[in-house]
Amino acid sequence: MTALCQPPVGEYVTVGDRRLLVHRRGTEGPTIVFLPGAGTVGIDYWSAFEGASALSTCILYDRAGTGWSDDAPLPRTADQVTDELYALLNALDGESGGASPVLLVGHSLGGGYAQHFARRFPGRVCALLLLDPAHQDYPSYEPPAIAAAAAAAAAESASATGDAVAEWVPPAELLQGFAALFAEKFAAYPPAIRDAAIDYHTKRWRTGLLESSNAHALYAQFAEAPPLPDVPLVVLTALALDAGARFFMSDALQQEVIDGKARLNAFIAASVPRGAERVLPDASHSFMAAERADAVAAAIGDLLAHVTRA
Repeated sequence: MTALCQPPVGEYVTVGDRRLLVHRRGTEGPTIVFLPGAGTVGIDYWSAFEGASALSTCILYDRAGTGWSDDAPLPRTADQVTDELYALLNALDGESGGASPVLLVGHSLGGGYAQHFARRFPGRVCALLLLDPAHQDYPSYEPPAIAAAAAAAAAESASATGDAVAEWVPPAELLQGFAALFAEKFAAYPPAIRDAAIDYHTKRWRTGLLESSNAHALYAQFAEAPPLPDVPLVVLTALALDAGARFFMSDALQQEVIDGKARLNAFIAASVPRGAERVLPDASHSFMAAERADAVAAAIGDLLAHVTRA
């Protein structure tokens, strides 16, 4: 595995037999926890983290097997990921002297994990902010072409999927294009944060493919969990074309993906009594937290207001 630069922020917290990289700021109020999407890491959400940490205690962390946390076999089950987060929060609670309710901010696959955590541990969650989240019903909202390709991939064994990811070598031009894209999207980040993120994404690009290679199995696990608890929930929907996705699909197909995702997000928001959807026409799926950190912070502020009034 290619060596990374040192993490620019954070400290290691031992959970079980692994160390997780955690960056925490603040000691007051409900704890806000960012759950990265597949292929992303905690520092990718830096601007949103800074806005949120002005409102309450805030945590960025890397799941085991991702970012600067210790390695773990990928892909993992939804229970493994949410058990790990539960144990991490307990460890941090021990340091701070008591349990604190958490507001989970989950992006893409991290949004699926956020919902799964809330279903399994409803007493630990006070609110949810979901950024274009994964969901068990996602296949029903996919364009037929993508659904067919995903079904074919799901029919392969997990080992075959892993072998295919391990053997694929992206063209140098693709990695260069992604490096330039991350440099553009994270231009406002502190140089140490931006450079570390680019270093990670150009060296550990396989991680996201591996982590999401069991997507259909994860959807089945999400579906088997209890319903979402009755907590305040906001879903942010990004409607702009994604520059990263343009490397892999046409704009027309991507627009079909966005349209289906928007319908699904509206369904998720309507599935709980205190749910709401907010549409961001100028944000893209991959970079919505960087492009509209203000909207993320505003949604967090509104959710915190609901929590403190309860």
